[in-house]
This record gives sequence, C-alpha cells and structure tokens, in this order.
Amino acid sequence: MRVGVGVDAHALVEGVPLVLGGVEVESDRGLAGHSDGDVISHALIDALLGAAGLGDIGSLFPSDSSEWEGASSLDLLVRAYAQVRDEGWELANADCVLVAEEPKIASLRRAMCTRLAETLQVEPGVVNVRATTTDKLGFTGRGEGLAAVAVALLKPAG
Repeated sequence: MRVGVGVDAHALVEGVPLVLGGVEVESDRGLAGHSDGDVISHALIDALLGAAGLGDIGSLFPSDSSEWEGASSLDLLVRAYAQVRDEGWELANADCVLVAEEPKIASLRRAMCTRLAETLQVEPGVVNVRATTTDKLGFTGRGEGLAAVAVALLKPAG
C-alpha cells in the first residue's frame, strides 16, 4: 500500500464559474487557475501522483503550457490516474477536504463524490469529500480563496 497527500489553493475571482470536485457550484466568484482551478480535483491529483511516486500536478500539467489552459480538472484527473494505473497501482481510498468559509457544500458532497469516483472508474464509496472552515482565519477565512487537502491510498492493481 502507498499513501500520498495533496494540497492546492487558488484565489477567488469574478467572472469565472466555480467548480469543486468536478461539480459546478452556484457562486458569484470562481477560482483563478490555469485550468478550471478545481482545488479538490487538483489536491486529489497530487495525492495520487505522490502515492505512486510520480511527481506532482505541476510537473505533469505545467501552468506555463498553453495545452492545459482552461482544461477541465476532471480531464487532468483522468490523465494523472492513467499514469498511476500504468505504474501498477489502483485507488483503495481517497479523502478530500475543502477548506472554506463559503460555499457550504453539504448538499453537493454526494454529487462531488460520485463525479470523482466515476471519473476514476472506482466504486462510489472509494472517494470521500467533506469540508471544514478556518473560523475566519487566513485567506480562506477572509474569503480571498479556497484550499483543499486530499489523501489517497493506493494498492497494487489487480
């Protein structure tokens, strides 16, 4: 078994959709990023790559490459997980935590878990999404951006 941890953060900006865990969330602001800025998916990608010893999201999808500009983070997740599978690993469990005062995602958690699990072609219970706040401390507490942390447990494929 192998464990990886991923962390991501992006600023909130006007004029772009907010995508979290592959689900579009109703909001006046979205996340600035080279791709769609989905911090949950990005943290999960880094956790998967880290567990497999394959580097990080920036080495696989460089932000200075026009190829990934505006890309769906779910597409990036598919590509990253394919590399993990090529190395002989499969996802046993993933736990993703959104760090934000807003938006509240309780009503969207199941959709996020389902979307991420379907993207990875794993059973729905393998991927968990939840949220926490920082009690108004730091950039997430001030509503300047969102962050996410993810842990992925890999097992040998088969």
